[in-house]
Amino acid sequence: MAEVPAVEVVSTAAVHLLSASAVHLGLADDLPEHRDLDEARTLIDALAGLLTAAAPHLGHHHAAPLRDGLKSLQLAFREASLIPDAAGEGPGEKFTGPVYG
Repeated sequence: MAEVPAVEVVSTAAVHLLSASAVHLGLADDLPEHRDLDEARTLIDALAGLLTAAAPHLGHHHAAPLRDGLKSLQLAFREASLIPDAAGEGPGEKFTGPVYG
């Protein structure tokens, strides 16, 4: 672990959060029945917090695609919700601000 750059550790953690969020949103092709929006909200909040804290250290090359993935998850969450959150109150939006399509 000592030889692994911090940017790689953070990026790997973010990808795991992205993947788990997608599964809990029912977006995984092989696991659509696993939709659990409460779990997805927790994972998206954690991802948004991680990216907000780490973005200054990641650089645009690493941060931009992760932020794009986060926004896609936030929009998918909004679409999947039967009762949508108010603007700025969706998962991760306390870190990112309101997300619109």
